[in-house]
Amino acid sequence: MSRSLASRPSALPKPVFVAAYGGIYEHSPWVAEGAWPEIEAGRAETPDAMAAVMAAVVDAAPREQQLALIRAHPELAGRAAIAGDMAEASRREQSGAGLDQCSPEEFAAFQRLNGDYNAKFGFPFIIAVKGLGRADILAAFERRLANDPHTEFTEALKQIHRIAAFRLSALMDHDLK
Repeated sequence: MSRSLASRPSALPKPVFVAAYGGIYEHSPWVAEGAWPEIEAGRAETPDAMAAVMAAVVDAAPREQQLALIRAHPELAGRAAIAGDMAEASRREQSGAGLDQCSPEEFAAFQRLNGDYNAKFGFPFIIAVKGLGRADILAAFERRLANDPHTEFTEALKQIHRIAAFRLSALMDHDLK
């Protein structure tokens, strides 16, 4: 993406915008498509503004579509990470938190917690890992397992919005350089 286009997402044709920003929400280009009217109108030219517009699209979506979005995220230090089947952004994020360097004990803890969490809630544990270490993530995992399903569904969406905001900031800041 060129410098001039990155500074003004509204200058992009819709297909180019969706191709460039469709992965901000994990495997969910429908979010970028839903945000397009606000983008095209020039009301979301900064990472913060675009994050707010995209979050509003997700928040207005039916619960089943929100659940599909949550389920599109990989488990932390899970099977997709081992097999290399994660989106590049997820791989970078998990690697940045050191999840690719787990000790055997930490890896076993992640596997146990992933199983317990999925069994209880029916979707993977989601946390914006930027700035967190393995111990922080494991502690949050343990703590959030005590939540009720409604609270955890809401928290998963909140964490997804944080992840998206980090991704937008990184993408737009990178393209401006």
